[in-house]
Amino acid sequence: MQPYRNLAGDSGVVAYETGADFIRVRFAGGDTYLYTYRSAGARNIEHMKALAVEGRGLSTFISQSIRDRYEAKVRSA
Repeated sequence: MQPYRNLAGDSGVVAYETGADFIRVRFAGGDTYLYTYRSAGARNIEHMKALAVEGRGLSTFISQSIRDRYEAKVRSA
């Protein structure tokens, strides 16, 4: 996973990984969520990828627009 740049300095996102039709997001608590075209929609996934690369707004977008539309969740150990 790539570290999230967190340009605003207050994001709950710490890392991400992208693929052709998904984004995997790790949050500060350690939990990792997989969001896919199937679970959240292609437009949303592509927007999330752009926000991840930019390093700003990903956590806010997830909490306001995506919420629990994830494919899978991996709890931290």
